[in-house]
Amino acid sequence: MKKRIVVVDDQVAILEVVQLALEMEGYEVETSQTGSYFQHMHPPFPDLILLDIFLEGEDGREICNRLKADEQTKHIPVVLLSAHANSEQTMRDCHTDDFLAKPFHLDALLRLVEQYVNRSSTYHPQY
Repeated sequence: MKKRIVVVDDQVAILEVVQLALEMEGYEVETSQTGSYFQHMHPPFPDLILLDIFLEGEDGREICNRLKADEQTKHIPVVLLSAHANSEQTMRDCHTDDFLAKPFHLDALLRLVEQYVNRSSTYHPQY
C-alpha cells in the first residue's frame, strides 16, 4: 500500500513540483492551496503532512497546533515549509515535527519525507 502525503501550500508551482517529485518516488499525494483541507480530513489519515506556514487567510502554525492537540491526528508527522526565518522558535511554538526552509532542494525534501514516512509506518492508531 502506498504511503499517503498531504501537501498544503498556497503557491501552485510549489504544489506541482512537490507532487511530481513525491509521486515519482511512489507516494500517493493529495494537495490543497488552503487550510480548509483539514476541516474535512477524516480516516484514513495521511502518513505525513507538508504544510506551508503562510496560507491565505490561515496560519499553518495554528493548523499544526490543532492537529497536534487532536487525539485522532496528533500522531501524524507535520513538516512546516516556509521562508520564515525563525524555524527553531516556530517548531517549539506549534509542536511541529520538523521544518524545511524555502527555497529547498528536492533531495532535502525527499530525505525528510522518507524519514517521517518510515517513522509513521510503525504507528497504527485505533479508529
